[in-house]
Amino acid sequence: MCLAVPGRLVAILPDENPTLRRGSVDFAGIRKEICLAFTPEAEVGQYVLVHVGFALSVIGEDEANRVVRLLNQAGDWE
Repeated sequence: MCLAVPGRLVAILPDENPTLRRGSVDFAGIRKEICLAFTPEAEVGQYVLVHVGFALSVIGEDEANRVVRLLNQAGDWE
């Protein structure tokens, strides 16, 4: 089973090559550097779905909160 986890994009990291676009994402207080190559439209403050270090899509805050709530209920998020 594959799982994409929502996180809030807190910074876009500078890089000379736009295909290597990277950002810092906050996952409930834990920050990770992720690849933004698949989400060129992502902006700081937005939520992204992340799987194995790659942001796959930009989602709204309501959807991100819904996914986190479901993960909490399943016991897989804490």
